[in-house]
Amino acid sequence: MDPAEDEELMLASGRGDRAAFAELVRRHLGRSNAIAVRMLGSAAEAEEVVQEAFLRVWQKAPSWRKDGGARVSTWLARVIVNLCIDRRRRARSVPLEEVPEMPDTAPAADDTLALEERRQRVAAALAELPDRQRAAVVLSYYEGLSNAEVAGALEISVGAVESLLVRARRSLAGLLADLARTEGVAT
Repeated sequence: MDPAEDEELMLASGRGDRAAFAELVRRHLGRSNAIAVRMLGSAAEAEEVVQEAFLRVWQKAPSWRKDGGARVSTWLARVIVNLCIDRRRRARSVPLEEVPEMPDTAPAADDTLALEERRQRVAAALAELPDRQRAAVVLSYYEGLSNAEVAGALEISVGAVESLLVRARRSLAGLLADLARTEGVAT
């Protein structure tokens, strides 16, 4: 996606151009949803966060400055991460017994089940990371953002991103050490 086109779409949205806003949503919906799902672990919650994020895009569009510094995609990622962190903080007050279990929708094939179990273990380990580390991992490894883009999205320095990623990898290695040993992967 061309950042200059995003800027023009944002400016046009700010002038009330609904078609420009629809195009902006179309361009960023998939990536926005992927970030939110990985941050929250729930497609339903992710959908709510993404809706709120695009509402903020619409509201921010009239005051958007083309030379404001951040790219539209970076700013949107930051909004989504912050909304996810806020939602997770609010959710922590709910007793674990009251949270319904996620249904397993994987097919019955052994290989598929093993892959799903590994995916769940990684997701659970990712969920145990502190919010900022999880956000850095999701944006860097799952979304493929550069460290500079992650730094922009999280409003921290590149060095701080690198530090978050080092600590996150160390924590994940510890949390998933038994999984790595059973699959013959060196940690």
